[in-house]
This record gives sequence, structure tokens and C-alpha cells, in this order.
Amino acid sequence: MRPDSPSPLIPFLVACAGIATYSSMDVLMKGLSIGIGAYNAVFWRNVAGALLSGLLYFAARPAWPGGATMRIHALRSLFVAMMALGFFWALARLPMAEAIALAFVAPLLALYMAAIFLGERIGRRSIAASLLGFGGVLVIVAGKLGGGERDPEALLAVGAVFLSAICYAYNLILARRQAKMAGPMEIAFYQNAFVALFLALAAPWFAVLPGADHAAPIAGAALLATISLLLLSWAYARAEAQILATTEYTGFLWAMLFGWYFYAEPVTTPTFAGALLIVAACLIVARKAPHGDPIDPAAA
Repeated sequence: MRPDSPSPLIPFLVACAGIATYSSMDVLMKGLSIGIGAYNAVFWRNVAGALLSGLLYFAARPAWPGGATMRIHALRSLFVAMMALGFFWALARLPMAEAIALAFVAPLLALYMAAIFLGERIGRRSIAASLLGFGGVLVIVAGKLGGGERDPEALLAVGAVFLSAICYAYNLILARRQAKMAGPMEIAFYQNAFVALFLALAAPWFAVLPGADHAAPIAGAALLATISLLLLSWAYARAEAQILATTEYTGFLWAMLFGWYFYAEPVTTPTFAGALLIVAACLIVARKAPHGDPIDPAAA
């Protein structure tokens, strides 16, 4: 088991970089989900990701993972697959900033799941920071949903984001255990491979071979997703989930910028107000002193 970093600051900043990279991938995935559907976007991205990460992983001649490690690779990948399908289906129907904001219930859930599944003690500062960040999300959601009527598909998309967030919250907890048991490159390969395998079960009914114009976005999304996974895996091996979960809030800042730049999605006053609360929450939790948390890999 890898020991935690003496200070949470470096893992926190690395996790922030991982979220920024993942948000860049969201730009490509939104276009792909609109063009070829969420299932095909997620399926082909993970196929490409498995090939890319597999080349790097097997070049190092790694040892075969143990049974407990392989089980957590598969379990986390199952939740990632469900999370990704729900989120990217919704992302094709909602503005990026709105979809990301709605998904921010995940870090709040993860904070308390960390206490249940990892045995982490939740400090007052972490609770205050999570509530402050969640307050920023509520400000954004109130501004987004209070401005007029929604069509039924958009309302379904909101529901899909919330279901995705539940899967993502547990995914954050599994990420902490997984990162203690395996290296970043191993995690990147097996997650891509298992997600692709799970989604391949539905390929006879839903898979469509993408056209040449979609090849570059799929490859780019796979590369960005792999880099993000490597960064986040490194960070989660060195700091508690309740500290790093709050970095998810920074994804909104990137979604706001990328949505405006690439899709001409407007940024409103509630968006800025909520973003300020989110940044404040991240600064508060980043200063928290870490403590050990008991993790039993066999329980995974």
C-alpha cells in the first residue's frame, strides 16, 4: 500500500490538472455524442484508449495483477461505463456548464461515502467546504433552471446527470482503493479495456463504425481521457478522497470556458457567483491536514 503524501497540496494540484484535462475531453465527447450518439462515442473512445494505454502498459512488461486488484479494476469500470453513458447522453442535450454543475452532487456524496466505505474521518473543514461548493452549484442550477420552461428531453437529461453523479460518487471511492493497489498506467489500461468490454456486450444492437471525420476526435478524446486518468490515479494514491473530491468543482470553470468558446453557450451572472463559491471551497479543503485512512484491499 502506498503511503499518503506528507502534504495534500501537490496531490490536490495534480488532481486539478486531471480535471482540467478531462474537461478538455468533454469538448470532444459532446461533439461526438451529438454526431454518433453517446453509446458509440463512449464505446469507441474506450476502444481507442485501451489500444493507446495498452501499448504503454505492456511495453514495461508488467506483472499480472492479483485477483483482488483485477476485481476492483472490473468493478470500477462497470460504474464508469454507467456514469459515462448517462453523462454524455445528457451532455449532448444540455450546455456544458449546466451539465457539469448538475453533476457536482457527486463530490458531496463522495465525501460521506468516504466515511462509510473507506473509514475516513470527515473533518469540519471538509464538511464546510463541501457545503460551500454545493451552495455554489445550487446558485448555478437556480439560475439555469429558473429562466424558462424545459422541453421533456432536457428534463430527462437532467435526470440522467443525477443518476450519473451517483455512479461517479462511488467511482471516486473506488478510485481511492484502486490507486492504493495499482499503478496509474495499469489503472488506465484496465479501465479502458473493461469499459470497452462491458459496452461491447451491446455492440450487436447499438455499435456503428464511425466515419473518417470522427477518427481524430475519438483518438483525441482517448488520449485526453488516458492522461486525465493517470493524473487522477497518481493523486488518489497520495491523498484522501475527501480532500480530492472537491477538485471536481474546478471542472465547472473549464466547462464554462469551453462551452462558451466552442459551442457559444452563454455564461450568466449566477454562473459567475456559483463559480466563486466553488473556488472558495477548493481553497478551504486544499489547506486541510491529511490523516491516515484504513483501507482493506480485500474488501474491494
